[in-house]
Amino acid sequence: MIEIDGSYREGGGQILRTALSLSCLFRKPFRIFNIRKGRRKPGLMPQHLTAVRASQLLSGAEVKGDRVNSTELLFSPGEVKGGDFFFDIGTAGSTTLVLQTLIPPIALSGERGTSNQETTITLKGGTHVPFSPPFHYVSEVFVPLLKLIGMDIELSIDSYGFYPKGGGKIRATISPVKLLKPLTIPGRGSIVEMRGYSGVGNLPLTIAERQKKSALEKVCPEVKELRSAVDIELLDVPAQGQGTFLFLLSKSEKSIAGFASLGERGKRAEIVGEEAADDFLRYYSTSAALDPHMSDQIVPYLPLCKEESVFSTSSVTGHLMTNLWTAGLFYEYRYSVEGEIGRPGVVRIGPREV
Repeated sequence: MIEIDGSYREGGGQILRTALSLSCLFRKPFRIFNIRKGRRKPGLMPQHLTAVRASQLLSGAEVKGDRVNSTELLFSPGEVKGGDFFFDIGTAGSTTLVLQTLIPPIALSGERGTSNQETTITLKGGTHVPFSPPFHYVSEVFVPLLKLIGMDIELSIDSYGFYPKGGGKIRATISPVKLLKPLTIPGRGSIVEMRGYSGVGNLPLTIAERQKKSALEKVCPEVKELRSAVDIELLDVPAQGQGTFLFLLSKSEKSIAGFASLGERGKRAEIVGEEAADDFLRYYSTSAALDPHMSDQIVPYLPLCKEESVFSTSSVTGHLMTNLWTAGLFYEYRYSVEGEIGRPGVVRIGPREV
């Protein structure tokens, strides 16, 4: 039984999600205590509970402590099986974080010989909510970079879910893979294209226009190397509640990166645009390949490659270090991180025998 202290480093939900993924993949039981101790409201929230119960259904796991506010959980999985699944978080909890929990055991079950079945996951809840990757980041950055290492995932959105009402719906079709390829992106090269989306749900489209204008006014004067204009598409999206977002996609010669900001009551549209633009400009000021969010999200996959992976990140984060630590609890691999927290760095990840 693997023992995990959920208060490690920032003490957030990522430790639990990564543990669930790798527990199901390797059929290794674990006990986690101090769940989300570093958060204002510790313990399991509805989105974490959905991740637990979805992982339980996929793997036929025996579970104890699966209730809201629980700070301790025992999880003992069986064999992962594919199929067609629907999970309703019941709140505006993040659908994308639950999905990222489920992808590794489903997709890599083929590599481990436990399943050859294509699986469809439908999730209802928040799609563009605070403290989680918005749908467009997952569809435009996370999934394409996973495809570079051999994954096969198709993602779509039926409706949008904003805080606090949620109600959005996304769907992912995940095919098992037999072999992962290493990720080798030590630098990104020149920026060749930028585009994005400025969206509103049940609010005037003029808000999306203001977000777009604000972002363009910050980005365009700084990025001299672009071969074409920055194209930000205006979206009036179907949603239960009200909300706004802006997402920027940066495509370079060797990599892609994404940057997003969300609106909220009392927050000016111009601030939404500026926030996403500022995040991009911080990335742009380095020569790094991956943005800070993708750097930690790809960690669970790379140790399973037969060769070493290497990538640069525009910022070494606590989340990156936490995910590297959590993965090491479930399988042996080696890694190195050059760079300090909050600064650009280079990450190397490989199997133990390399």
